[in-house]
Amino acid sequence: MIPFDRAWPYEIMMGDVYVSECPFCHADNILLPLKPSELPDIRDGKKKLLVFPCCYGRVSVIDADADYLLTDTRLRR
Repeated sequence: MIPFDRAWPYEIMMGDVYVSECPFCHADNILLPLKPSELPDIRDGKKKLLVFPCCYGRVSVIDADADYLLTDTRLRR
């Protein structure tokens, strides 16, 4: 079971990966420096350092499914 406090929802729109809110600074509609073509590699076990462009908060993405990015950092309380 995925620990929900370490997962963050994402969306793919027009070939870009977005999150509706930054978990660190709470900015809205953030375009992530992550390509949809990188998601299968993450699902297969490759880790990806993800730096949010709004506040430079960083997490390591360790897994992904169709709706959530699983990180090594606790994002919810």
